[in-house]
Amino acid sequence: MVENTGAPILRELTDPGASRIQSLLGPDFKVVEFSGSTHTAADAATAIGCDVTQIAKSLVFVTRKSSQTVLVVASGSNRVDTKAIALIAGERVRAADAAYIRDICGFEPGAVSPVGFKVRPLTILDADLQACDTIWAAAGSTKAVFALTPMQLSELTGAGFSDIAQRAGGEMDSGST
Repeated sequence: MVENTGAPILRELTDPGASRIQSLLGPDFKVVEFSGSTHTAADAATAIGCDVTQIAKSLVFVTRKSSQTVLVVASGSNRVDTKAIALIAGERVRAADAAYIRDICGFEPGAVSPVGFKVRPLTILDADLQACDTIWAAAGSTKAVFALTPMQLSELTGAGFSDIAQRAGGEMDSGST
């Protein structure tokens, strides 16, 4: 377990979004809520006291033709290559806007969990997450996260890992967390 060196963890979940994700995850996972923000990968890493590479940031995209929701869960230190995402999705993608994330996905921007979507998205996991023993994902609140392994993330989402990190010369789109 990673030692918390950042903001204090609250004893009880106070955010309804975090409570909903805890209910979905069940007793095998523990959602923790901080008094400070975990809105960005850097904020989350600071609050948790871990490296930003251990943050599993959720980026939401929409396919341009069929309007399918695409969830990309990437290492907090990576930018993603939208051309690689498009190849997997079968068509070009655009970053989802805040209204789409709220209305279609059921989350506030900055609180997108890899589980708990209103409609199951096409999910793509960043292969670089596999280098970490423990990763931390958003839990339905801009102040809540939960720890898991990369394999548990794959099992929870039903998704596989792909090389989607932007490399030299790649196209980048940061999407929304």
